[in-house]
Amino acid sequence: MTEQARTIFIVDDDPSFLRGIERLLRSCGYATRCYESALDFAADHSPDAVGCVLADLRMPEMDGIALQRHLAKSSNPLPIVFLTGAGDIPTSVEAMRGGAEDFLVKTAAKEAIIDAVERALARDEEERRERRRRRALDKDCEKLTPREREVLRYVLKGLRNKQIAHEMAIDERSVKRHRTNLMAKLGVSSVAELVQFAVEAGLSQPE
Repeated sequence: MTEQARTIFIVDDDPSFLRGIERLLRSCGYATRCYESALDFAADHSPDAVGCVLADLRMPEMDGIALQRHLAKSSNPLPIVFLTGAGDIPTSVEAMRGGAEDFLVKTAAKEAIIDAVERALARDEEERRERRRRRALDKDCEKLTPREREVLRYVLKGLRNKQIAHEMAIDERSVKRHRTNLMAKLGVSSVAELVQFAVEAGLSQPE
């Protein structure tokens, strides 16, 4: 599947400002899509969308913070930059704690807006790459049989083959076979690489 082009999704209930910021971004070479309400954007938000969101803070029905929370819960949490005419310190703190890339006033300089957009786009690319990597790790883990998973847990605890055989009530040769198979499936060739894979895949070690 071909990945969609990077797009700046602009959400603001002020039509004149919406068109103005759209012209600014388009003049700088960005693709844009405009929405006059957060609800309209939320209804149209695609799991395949690539880019970032540039949103007002105070909007009817669903405000910017509510939109931010909605994005955070979605399968495609695009980075958000708040560009508002009615910011305050408590709200800006809440927005930044919620993961906003930046919080700017609408009178901010063009350079500041473009800088925030570029950082948000870079963040989206990095987070998208990380999600792809995690999906690949999860897919590799799904290849393991229950026995191989059990051996893996004991290996991560630092047990030797003989100890694992005792814990699982099987012979040491079977442990070696399971261990060889699971390492081949996970694409690792040493215990160090196996531990690194487990850390990256978020596999917890049993008590």
